[in-house]
Amino acid sequence: MTDDHTLDPIELGEEQVARGAGGETHQTAEGTDRPTLTTQQGIPVADDQNTLRLGERGPALLEDFHFREKIFHFDHERIPERVVHARGFGVHGFFENYEPLTDLTRADLFQRAGARTPAFVRFSTVAGNKGSADLPRDVRGFAVKLYTQEGNWDLVGNNIPVFFIQDAIKFPDVIHAAKQEPDRGFPQAQTAHDNFWDFASLTPESTHMLMWIMSDRAIPRSFRFMEGFGVHTFRLVNAEGRSTYVKFHWKPKQGLQSVLWNEAVKINGADPDFHRRDLWDAITTGAYPEWELGLQLFDDDFADRFVFDVLDPTKLIPEEEVPIRRVGRLVLDRVVENFFAETEQVAFCTQNIVPGIDFTNDPLLQGRNFSYLDTQLKRLGGPNFTQLPVNAPKCPVAHFQQDGHMAMTNPRGRANYEPNSWPADIGGPREDPARGFSSYPEQGGGTKRRLRPESFADHYSQARQFWESQTPVEQAHIVSAFVFELSKCERPDIRARMVAGLRNVHDDLAAQVAAGVGLTDLPHRLPPAREPITDLPASTALSILHNGPNTFTGRKLGILLADGADADLVAQLRAAASAQQITVEVIAATIGGATASDGSTITADQRVDGAPSVLYDAITLITGTAGAHQLVGSPAARDFLADAYAHCKYIGYTPDAEPILRAAGLGGELDAGFLPLRSGEAVATFLDTIAPLRYWPRQETLP
Repeated sequence: MTDDHTLDPIELGEEQVARGAGGETHQTAEGTDRPTLTTQQGIPVADDQNTLRLGERGPALLEDFHFREKIFHFDHERIPERVVHARGFGVHGFFENYEPLTDLTRADLFQRAGARTPAFVRFSTVAGNKGSADLPRDVRGFAVKLYTQEGNWDLVGNNIPVFFIQDAIKFPDVIHAAKQEPDRGFPQAQTAHDNFWDFASLTPESTHMLMWIMSDRAIPRSFRFMEGFGVHTFRLVNAEGRSTYVKFHWKPKQGLQSVLWNEAVKINGADPDFHRRDLWDAITTGAYPEWELGLQLFDDDFADRFVFDVLDPTKLIPEEEVPIRRVGRLVLDRVVENFFAETEQVAFCTQNIVPGIDFTNDPLLQGRNFSYLDTQLKRLGGPNFTQLPVNAPKCPVAHFQQDGHMAMTNPRGRANYEPNSWPADIGGPREDPARGFSSYPEQGGGTKRRLRPESFADHYSQARQFWESQTPVEQAHIVSAFVFELSKCERPDIRARMVAGLRNVHDDLAAQVAAGVGLTDLPHRLPPAREPITDLPASTALSILHNGPNTFTGRKLGILLADGADADLVAQLRAAASAQQITVEVIAATIGGATASDGSTITADQRVDGAPSVLYDAITLITGTAGAHQLVGSPAARDFLADAYAHCKYIGYTPDAEPILRAAGLGGELDAGFLPLRSGEAVATFLDTIAPLRYWPRQETLP
């Protein structure tokens, strides 16, 4: 004991120190004795589920020391890489406004038709470390920094419009649960383990998000072919001070596309940089990716009558109820010059908004506004990271902030304070009530409490709506994903509890998952906090397959060839593909290529054992008779074709190639996803036919 009779850490048992138990226990709701949760100062915690806020739906309060300590410690857990979104890829571009939006907002970038605002965009995975692969099943970050003439606006979103939790105080918990388990350091970049599903099954508010991450949205084909969302409800404020609620959407011009899970596993082995390489190649070849910025705009009347709370980040507003207004385009046209200086050092923060844009009291957004700045202080070494070129505004900057670690610029002159009575050339800047940022004067008030609003209590209705909005193909993939992930859990009670929760979504889903994980009896459904609404209309906007491309433009075609390949056909395919901005790669048994029908040599871009068909959106097989028999003896060539078939890809082939098709187990009657190839107009027909990207009827016939 110390002189003041407090517990010395040295005298605590090793287990108590490791657990932070402090020796105090209490009986929990489930009737077990547990150590009392405390702050790092030893203060017992009464509520670890909700931040302190003013009123039921009011703003979070800065005095919430438990939340601040919890998120502060979480933000500083890892150096130097990001705690989340560590694996990222950034590129430059611009945003072009379509028309003045002066009736909605005073934000400078929306004031003039055709106005272009420089942009930097960073795509990322959430759970994996910097060295993880590009294609785990995970949320993708979609963070956009817009360098406007009145400061930087950071729209820091994801490729999924909702999130796991409703309150930022739970963010450390969901990420801890999803990350590798702390006693063993694995699995890396995967949620298929007990900790994550234990947390998820005990957190009903995560159910809607679970439906999204078990869907193909979590394994996108490319950054270029996924949507982006601001997630939260924000405000637009015009020059007269009138506010309009807004949700931000990025809509890819080339449509949505994902891969299959079996493809994702194989892509991670064949090319762990698949997404990075895809974006780099698209930009450096001039096929600039584009998105349109869409706004969902609504007022207080809609917010009051909408069946869910617009401040709940686990909910979305269906596009059928509030249509998307497309107001501009985002074009990515330049790769970085140095990965570390730009992609690694870029600092996004949700609190970086400009006049004309404002926050709402979304409790997750309120917590993010605190967390990001704190994280950047730790990662980038001090308060002057805004002076790094990638973070620096491209408009004039004037303030009295000075010194600090790595200060590269300081205010000039004698005055470093305000107010001062020095003349303008010495006294420096002053506030500008007319142009300066002013918060929207929202009415507030209420009792200061830790609570979750009753309007946030419905955790299953939109999850059901998402399920019913999917095509049968997509529903099958969701079931398979749940089965795969839960099968990796060692504890049967976690699997059963998760299925019990899914019964509140849809009994068909729950029954299929239960059968997949070997539950002999369907567990009783978990009692919901609020009974789900079962008749919400399906929304086609929630389906990838309903929003796919109508062209093969921007995709990748693999040509597997061997000796005797028709040289004219290969040339025509390349020319027609180039005209449609389709990337073509030639694959052969050796990198030297193959001898064509006219005696010329067609050089290969890839060897067949180093370029599996999972790297391509469709494939063609072009050989002569002798060349086909050469490929018959290649296991890699047989796998190339068998995988393309199993992944429901279109397969073009020449008649001489049939021996290798049979060797790959694809003989007999070929389905309509096999397309005979010959020189002439058939090449254009082939490229038109493969525009849907997959021949989905094949999935029903696969074992």
